[in-house]
Amino acid sequence: MELSEEDLALIQVLQASPRLGWADAAKVLGVHATTLAARWERLKSSGAAWVTAHLAGDPRQMLLAFVAVDCEMNRRESVTAQLAQVPDIITVEEAASNRDLMLTVVTKSLDDFSTQVVSRLKTIDGLTKYQTSLCTRLHTSADEWRLNILDRTQLATLRSLGVHATPGSRRPDPAGDLPASHLDLLPFLARDGRATAADIARELGRHPATVQRQLNRVLASGILSFRCEIAQRYSAFPVTCQWFVNVPAGRHETASADIKTISNVRLSASTTGPTNFTIIMWLQSLADVMNAELALQQKVPGIELVESVVMLRTVKRVGWMLNEDTTSSGAVVVHSGSVFAQ
Repeated sequence: MELSEEDLALIQVLQASPRLGWADAAKVLGVHATTLAARWERLKSSGAAWVTAHLAGDPRQMLLAFVAVDCEMNRRESVTAQLAQVPDIITVEEAASNRDLMLTVVTKSLDDFSTQVVSRLKTIDGLTKYQTSLCTRLHTSADEWRLNILDRTQLATLRSLGVHATPGSRRPDPAGDLPASHLDLLPFLARDGRATAADIARELGRHPATVQRQLNRVLASGILSFRCEIAQRYSAFPVTCQWFVNVPAGRHETASADIKTISNVRLSASTTGPTNFTIIMWLQSLADVMNAELALQQKVPGIELVESVVMLRTVKRVGWMLNEDTTSSGAVVVHSGSVFAQ
């Protein structure tokens, strides 16, 4: 299967607004709403694209950690499979570096990270070592990454609909702690970020109006990021590279703004650990690693590039299990919202 320009344009519209109605999407793309709905169903069923909601990982609300894991070579497959089944470990990647696996972890707190994740790491046979960097500020996340397929007229139409057509929109402020009844919605939104209140109400056996009120509060809370994902093989950027760098103290905000102007950036964050900043990009080829490093050095004076890590394979991305060809398998390891209940 190959994706057409029309497919990619639809995906970018949903990148900008993952829950946008088909009637509004039709205004942007000039295609009938029923055609777009059918096109999306084909993309989703093939694993080429999907919409999910995941815990935002904003350090003001929860804990986001990047964990490097080493394991015995003959047990690597088993270790990877066990790690992927831990809901708090939202992303699992195999790395071409002195670390075997790279994990992204989201928990409610530092205590929960220790009790729910670190304690689990210690029980996995074949896992020999781990090293953790904690996120102190999330500057850019992958829900802001765009395909850049839409033309100026289409982008203007998106803006006229009240949609932020370009990345970098400010996340809403936290709306306070959500009760368990509201957090029950999270697993459904993880499986389908476009799920309606009516869809969720049928599954939960609740009144649609009740679920709509709960859904509105969840959406306003800022606890979730909604993301339209594309199988990396179809993105024209098949290579993932992560850099661990040092940025001069006091320049992180300026550096993040400059880094955000690089279109390939999927994530940038200030961290604890041996380095104080990490950056993830999707690139067209391995040759672009050097080009990206040159761009970073030009845009961020004083940046020190300590280590670059190319990912060999993404096993799990924000809860979704992926096939070898980067398409979604359809299996989602759901992070129960109940662990965030008060």
